[in-house]
Amino acid sequence: MISHEETMRLIALAQQGDDDACSTLLTENAPLLKSIIKRYLGKHVEYDDLYQIAGIGLLKSIKNFSLDYNVKFSTYAVPMILGEIKRYMRDDGYLKVSRSLKSISTKIARYIDETAKNGDESPRVEDIAKKFGIDPTEVIFAMDAAKLPVSLYETTNDSDGKQTALIDHIPTDDDKKMVDKVILKDMLNRLEPREQKIIILRYFRDMTQGEIAQKMGVSQVQISRLENRILKKLKEMYNE
Repeated sequence: MISHEETMRLIALAQQGDDDACSTLLTENAPLLKSIIKRYLGKHVEYDDLYQIAGIGLLKSIKNFSLDYNVKFSTYAVPMILGEIKRYMRDDGYLKVSRSLKSISTKIARYIDETAKNGDESPRVEDIAKKFGIDPTEVIFAMDAAKLPVSLYETTNDSDGKQTALIDHIPTDDDKKMVDKVILKDMLNRLEPREQKIIILRYFRDMTQGEIAQKMGVSQVQISRLENRILKKLKEMYNE
Protein backbone atom coordinates (compact mmCIF):
# COMPACT_ATOMS: atom_id res chain seq x y z
CA MET A 1 0.00 0.00 0.00
CA ILE A 2 1.18 3.53 -0.78
CA SER A 3 1.82 6.07 1.97
CA HIS A 4 -0.87 8.35 3.41
CA GLU A 5 0.84 11.40 1.90
CA GLU A 6 0.98 9.84 -1.58
CA THR A 7 -2.65 8.75 -1.27
CA MET A 8 -3.71 12.31 -0.44
CA ARG A 9 -1.73 13.65 -3.40
CA LEU A 10 -3.33 11.17 -5.79
CA ILE A 11 -6.82 11.86 -4.44
CA ALA A 12 -6.33 15.59 -5.04
CA LEU A 13 -5.26 14.89 -8.61
CA ALA A 14 -8.11 12.43 -9.18
CA GLN A 15 -10.66 14.97 -7.95
CA GLN A 16 -9.26 17.39 -10.54
CA GLY A 17 -10.00 14.89 -13.30
CA ASP A 18 -6.66 13.04 -13.52
CA ASP A 19 -7.62 9.53 -14.76
CA ASP A 20 -4.09 8.18 -14.23
CA ALA A 21 -4.20 9.15 -10.54
CA CYS A 22 -7.61 7.52 -10.22
CA SER A 23 -6.33 4.37 -11.93
CA THR A 24 -3.31 4.23 -9.61
CA LEU A 25 -5.53 4.52 -6.54
CA LEU A 26 -7.73 1.67 -7.77
CA THR A 27 -4.69 -0.51 -8.45
CA GLU A 28 -3.00 0.23 -5.11
CA ASN A 29 -6.23 -0.43 -3.20
CA ALA A 30 -6.93 -3.74 -4.96
CA PRO A 31 -5.86 -5.75 -1.85
CA LEU A 32 -8.37 -3.75 0.21
CA LEU A 33 -11.17 -4.46 -2.28
CA LYS A 34 -10.34 -8.17 -2.36
CA SER A 35 -10.31 -8.42 1.44
CA ILE A 36 -13.75 -6.78 1.61
CA ILE A 37 -15.48 -8.90 -1.03
CA LYS A 38 -14.15 -12.19 0.37
CA ARG A 39 -16.87 -12.17 3.02
CA TYR A 40 -19.57 -12.08 0.33
CA LEU A 41 -18.29 -14.96 -1.79
CA GLY A 42 -20.59 -17.97 -1.93
CA LYS A 43 -23.75 -15.84 -1.80
CA HIS A 44 -24.71 -16.51 -5.44
CA VAL A 45 -22.87 -13.42 -6.68
CA GLU A 46 -20.03 -13.65 -9.19
CA TYR A 47 -16.58 -12.55 -8.03
CA ASP A 48 -16.10 -10.17 -10.95
CA ASP A 49 -19.46 -8.48 -10.23
CA LEU A 50 -18.50 -8.00 -6.59
CA TYR A 51 -15.09 -6.62 -7.52
CA GLN A 52 -16.60 -4.16 -9.98
CA ILE A 53 -19.17 -2.93 -7.46
CA ALA A 54 -16.47 -2.58 -4.79
CA GLY A 55 -14.40 -0.60 -7.30
CA ILE A 56 -17.33 1.73 -7.90
CA GLY A 57 -17.60 2.23 -4.12
CA LEU A 58 -13.91 3.12 -4.04
CA LEU A 59 -14.35 5.59 -6.91
CA LYS A 60 -17.16 7.29 -4.98
CA SER A 61 -14.89 7.47 -1.95
CA ILE A 62 -12.16 9.10 -4.02
CA LYS A 63 -14.59 11.67 -5.43
CA ASN A 64 -16.11 12.57 -2.06
CA PHE A 65 -13.14 12.34 0.31
CA SER A 66 -11.96 15.51 2.04
CA LEU A 67 -8.86 16.24 4.11
CA ASP A 68 -11.22 17.92 6.57
CA TYR A 69 -12.44 14.47 7.64
CA ASN A 70 -9.14 13.98 9.49
CA VAL A 71 -9.17 10.20 8.98
CA LYS A 72 -7.19 7.75 6.87
CA PHE A 73 -8.66 7.27 3.42
CA SER A 74 -9.18 3.54 3.97
CA THR A 75 -11.19 4.27 7.15
CA TYR A 76 -13.50 6.50 5.11
CA ALA A 77 -13.62 4.19 2.08
CA VAL A 78 -14.45 0.85 3.72
CA PRO A 79 -18.00 1.76 4.92
CA MET A 80 -18.76 3.30 1.52
CA ILE A 81 -17.52 0.21 -0.33
CA LEU A 82 -19.51 -2.06 1.99
CA GLY A 83 -22.59 0.10 1.49
CA GLU A 84 -22.23 -0.12 -2.29
CA ILE A 85 -21.94 -3.92 -2.19
CA LYS A 86 -24.88 -4.31 0.18
CA ARG A 87 -27.08 -2.00 -1.90
CA TYR A 88 -26.25 -4.06 -4.98
CA MET A 89 -27.02 -7.33 -3.23
CA ARG A 90 -30.20 -5.97 -1.68
CA ASP A 91 -31.54 -4.41 -4.89
CA ASP A 92 -30.84 -7.56 -6.88
CA GLY A 93 -32.59 -9.76 -4.34
CA TYR A 94 -29.46 -11.42 -2.93
CA LEU A 95 -30.11 -9.96 0.51
CA LYS A 96 -33.47 -9.77 2.23
CA VAL A 97 -34.28 -7.05 4.70
CA SER A 98 -34.83 -8.79 8.03
CA ARG A 99 -37.22 -7.72 10.78
CA SER A 100 -34.31 -6.81 13.04
CA LEU A 101 -32.86 -4.59 10.33
CA LYS A 102 -36.22 -2.91 9.77
CA SER A 103 -36.48 -2.37 13.51
CA ILE A 104 -33.08 -0.73 13.87
CA SER A 105 -33.64 1.40 10.76
CA THR A 106 -36.87 2.71 12.31
CA LYS A 107 -35.05 3.55 15.56
CA ILE A 108 -32.29 5.33 13.65
CA ALA A 109 -34.83 7.37 11.67
CA ARG A 110 -36.59 8.33 14.91
CA TYR A 111 -33.26 9.32 16.52
CA ILE A 112 -32.28 11.50 13.55
CA ASP A 113 -35.71 13.13 13.56
CA GLU A 114 -35.43 13.90 17.29
CA THR A 115 -32.01 15.54 16.90
CA ALA A 116 -33.39 17.68 14.08
CA LYS A 117 -36.35 18.79 16.21
CA ASN A 118 -33.98 19.73 19.03
CA GLY A 119 -32.00 21.89 16.65
CA ASP A 120 -28.89 19.72 16.99
CA GLU A 121 -26.52 18.83 14.17
CA SER A 122 -27.40 15.75 12.17
CA PRO A 123 -25.64 12.78 13.82
CA ARG A 124 -22.73 11.14 11.99
CA VAL A 125 -22.64 7.43 11.22
CA GLU A 126 -20.18 6.96 14.12
CA ASP A 127 -22.56 8.78 16.50
CA ILE A 128 -25.48 6.57 15.50
CA ALA A 129 -23.36 3.42 15.82
CA LYS A 130 -22.33 4.42 19.33
CA LYS A 131 -25.91 5.32 20.28
CA PHE A 132 -27.27 1.88 19.36
CA GLY A 133 -24.14 -0.17 20.04
CA ILE A 134 -23.76 -1.47 16.49
CA ASP A 135 -21.09 -1.43 13.80
CA PRO A 136 -20.94 1.66 11.50
CA THR A 137 -21.44 -0.58 8.47
CA GLU A 138 -24.70 -1.86 9.99
CA VAL A 139 -25.84 1.74 10.33
CA ILE A 140 -25.20 2.37 6.64
CA PHE A 141 -27.05 -0.76 5.59
CA ALA A 142 -29.97 -0.06 7.94
CA MET A 143 -30.34 3.49 6.66
CA ASP A 144 -30.21 2.28 3.06
CA ALA A 145 -32.82 -0.39 3.77
CA ALA A 146 -35.22 2.21 5.13
CA LYS A 147 -35.09 4.50 2.11
CA LEU A 148 -38.25 4.87 0.03
CA PRO A 149 -38.12 5.14 -3.76
CA VAL A 150 -37.71 8.74 -4.90
CA SER A 151 -37.42 10.53 -8.22
CA LEU A 152 -33.98 10.33 -9.80
CA TYR A 153 -34.22 14.05 -10.38
CA GLU A 154 -34.89 14.93 -6.74
CA THR A 155 -32.14 17.24 -5.49
CA THR A 156 -29.92 16.78 -2.46
CA ASN A 157 -27.02 18.72 -0.95
CA ASP A 158 -23.49 17.42 -1.52
CA SER A 159 -20.51 17.84 0.84
CA ASP A 160 -19.98 21.42 -0.41
CA GLY A 161 -23.59 22.42 0.14
CA LYS A 162 -24.32 22.45 -3.59
CA GLN A 163 -27.57 20.93 -4.83
CA THR A 164 -27.22 17.96 -7.17
CA ALA A 165 -29.73 15.50 -8.60
CA LEU A 166 -29.74 11.93 -7.28
CA ILE A 167 -29.18 10.67 -10.83
CA ASP A 168 -25.73 12.32 -10.73
CA HIS A 169 -24.70 9.90 -7.94
CA ILE A 170 -25.56 6.74 -9.85
CA PRO A 171 -22.48 4.82 -11.05
CA THR A 172 -21.86 5.61 -14.72
CA ASP A 173 -20.52 3.40 -17.48
CA ASP A 174 -17.31 5.43 -17.21
CA ASP A 175 -16.92 4.28 -13.59
CA LYS A 176 -17.36 0.64 -14.61
CA LYS A 177 -15.00 1.02 -17.56
CA MET A 178 -12.37 2.54 -15.25
CA VAL A 179 -12.57 -0.48 -12.92
CA ASP A 180 -12.38 -2.91 -15.86
CA LYS A 181 -9.43 -0.98 -17.30
CA VAL A 182 -7.50 -1.21 -14.02
CA ILE A 183 -8.17 -4.96 -13.70
CA LEU A 184 -7.04 -5.60 -17.29
CA LYS A 185 -3.92 -3.42 -16.94
CA ASP A 186 -2.91 -5.24 -13.76
CA MET A 187 -3.31 -8.67 -15.38
CA LEU A 188 -1.37 -7.71 -18.51
CA ASN A 189 1.48 -6.32 -16.41
CA ARG A 190 1.80 -9.71 -14.73
CA LEU A 191 2.33 -11.54 -18.03
CA GLU A 192 5.72 -12.25 -19.57
CA PRO A 193 6.74 -9.79 -22.36
CA ARG A 194 6.14 -12.44 -25.03
CA GLU A 195 2.73 -13.27 -23.61
CA GLN A 196 1.81 -9.57 -23.47
CA LYS A 197 2.78 -9.15 -27.11
CA ILE A 198 0.59 -12.05 -28.27
CA ILE A 199 -2.48 -10.79 -26.36
CA ILE A 200 -2.01 -7.18 -27.52
CA LEU A 201 -1.57 -8.19 -31.16
CA ARG A 202 -4.47 -10.67 -31.03
CA TYR A 203 -7.08 -8.69 -29.11
CA PHE A 204 -6.05 -5.03 -29.42
CA ARG A 205 -4.61 -5.01 -32.93
CA ASP A 206 -7.09 -7.60 -34.34
CA MET A 207 -4.35 -9.71 -35.93
CA THR A 208 -4.97 -13.36 -36.82
CA GLN A 209 -2.93 -16.21 -35.33
CA GLY A 210 -1.29 -16.65 -38.71
CA GLU A 211 -0.23 -12.99 -38.90
CA ILE A 212 1.15 -13.10 -35.35
CA ALA A 213 3.04 -16.33 -36.13
CA GLN A 214 4.63 -14.74 -39.19
CA LYS A 215 5.56 -11.60 -37.23
CA MET A 216 7.13 -13.60 -34.39
CA GLY A 217 8.79 -16.22 -36.61
CA VAL A 218 6.96 -19.26 -35.23
CA SER A 219 4.22 -21.59 -36.43
CA GLN A 220 0.49 -20.82 -36.20
CA VAL A 221 0.01 -24.00 -34.15
CA GLN A 222 2.50 -22.70 -31.58
CA ILE A 223 0.70 -19.34 -31.37
CA SER A 224 -2.61 -21.17 -30.91
CA ARG A 225 -1.22 -23.21 -28.02
CA LEU A 226 0.39 -20.15 -26.42
CA GLU A 227 -2.81 -18.14 -26.74
CA ASN A 228 -4.88 -20.84 -25.04
CA ARG A 229 -2.33 -21.11 -22.24
CA ILE A 230 -2.25 -17.32 -21.75
CA LEU A 231 -6.03 -17.04 -21.69
CA LYS A 232 -6.17 -19.75 -19.05
CA LYS A 233 -3.52 -17.88 -17.05
CA LEU A 234 -5.50 -14.62 -17.30
CA LYS A 235 -8.66 -16.38 -16.13
CA GLU A 236 -6.83 -17.70 -13.07
CA MET A 237 -5.52 -14.18 -12.30
CA TYR A 238 -9.02 -12.75 -12.62
CA ASN A 239 -10.40 -15.25 -10.12
CA GLU A 240 -7.63 -14.77 -7.53
